[in-house]
Parts: sequence; structure tokens; C-alpha cells
Amino acid sequence: MNGKSETFDGSCLCGQVRYSVRGPLGVMDNCYCTDCRKSHGAAFATYIEVPWKSLEWVSGKDRLETYTAGTGTKRSFCRTCGSTLLCWVESDPSVVEIAAAALDTPITERPRSHTFVRSKVSWFDIQDGAPQFQTTRDASS
Repeated sequence: MNGKSETFDGSCLCGQVRYSVRGPLGVMDNCYCTDCRKSHGAAFATYIEVPWKSLEWVSGKDRLETYTAGTGTKRSFCRTCGSTLLCWVESDPSVVEIAAAALDTPITERPRSHTFVRSKVSWFDIQDGAPQFQTTRDASS
């Protein structure tokens, strides 16, 4: 998103899993799908797309566990603390989404849109004016 080639570091809550992403960062979105909500235990999850080739494990890769949801989406999380770190689909092997809140490096990017708002919880109102999509950002709202 920022166009600069930087390094962005991230980690899980307990610090056993650490990674680096060589920038630039891709698109950042808030996702309200049931899988994202349930895996994060929150009203939505914020992910940033990056090429798989830009992701490097610094430590703890062996501490990762991966869960495949019924939708086919894969999520990797720390086996010790449960922090969700990655999300991807095998149909697009070039891109992985990193959980934005797991980044340790400060960023200035903001979510570009809200996706899967058809699954949004009733008690949260989206008020930032960013585009909202019933499903993916490639679909009509």
C-alpha cells in the first residue's frame, strides 16, 4: 500500500512465533465473515495481503498450527498462545494475508474496505465511510 520496500516485523502474543515481511504491503481490509469473526473472537478481522515470497519466518515456525475451515480458508496460529497470524486460500498460492494487529512495526495504512458485511454482527456499526461489500471487494456492494 505504501509503495516503499520496507521490512515489517510481526509476532504472536507470547512471542514464540516471529516473522518479517519485506514490503511494500498490499491491500488492507476488514473482514466480517463468520470464519474471521470466530477465529479472532471479534466483530471483524483486519488482514493485509502480501506475497508469500515476501514472508520470512524469524522464529517459531514449528510452533504454528493450521486449521482449514469448511470454506477452505486456512488459518495459521500459534500453538502456545492461540494468536491468529495468517489466512490464505489454496486457490491463490501467491498471496497470504497477515493479521494486521500482529504486526510489531508501526504502519500508517488504514483498511481500504469492509468485506463480507452480510455476516456482520448486529451490535457493531461501521462508521468510517470506507466502501462496504456484501461478500468480497470484487463483488458489487
